[in-house]
Amino acid sequence: MAKVIPIAKRIPAQGHPPKQIEEFIGLVNSGTDDVSIARMISPQGWTEPGQVGQFREFTVVLRGMVRVETRTGTMDILMGQAVVVEPGEWVRYSTPGPEGAEYVAVCMPAFSPQRVQRDA
Repeated sequence: MAKVIPIAKRIPAQGHPPKQIEEFIGLVNSGTDDVSIARMISPQGWTEPGQVGQFREFTVVLRGMVRVETRTGTMDILMGQAVVVEPGEWVRYSTPGPEGAEYVAVCMPAFSPQRVQRDA
């Protein structure tokens, strides 16, 4: 049966300066465990600790640029581009560009604090 998600729920974000996370589908907003879909609005200079997730993460950049650091290199993902990070892969995201970034993150299974190990 189809289910309308009337509004996204704001979720606290890691990193500094603060970014905005709006979860549409996932454990917090819809009780969905197999996938999470969230819109991120990230200011210039935002960075978060590195992490290893127990989920596949798809990131689609809608505006600006998202920097993705892995153990094998650094990629700048521009508006209209996407990146896939596999489960168990170390990654660190940031938005160093002057306009920050707006992007959509999809995690399978859904993102949860129990499914991610962040650097100290």
